[in-house]
Amino acid sequence: MAKKTKELASMSVEQRKTRINELKMELVRASVPGQKTSMKTKEIKKAIARIFTFNQAEKARRLKTN
Repeated sequence: MAKKTKELASMSVEQRKTRINELKMELVRASVPGQKTSMKTKEIKKAIARIFTFNQAEKARRLKTN
């Protein structure tokens, strides 16, 4: 997980937004009607949540320094 956090830190805000949109589209494609939640779906949801959490932490860090 530390590796992924480092990757998120090296990305710009716009790149993270783009990545979230890509993951959401992948989630839509992965959760086709008739299929139950698979490991792939869970991994995609976790990745989206990780990016949102990272964005919130970064926003709080910026507010704290100002």
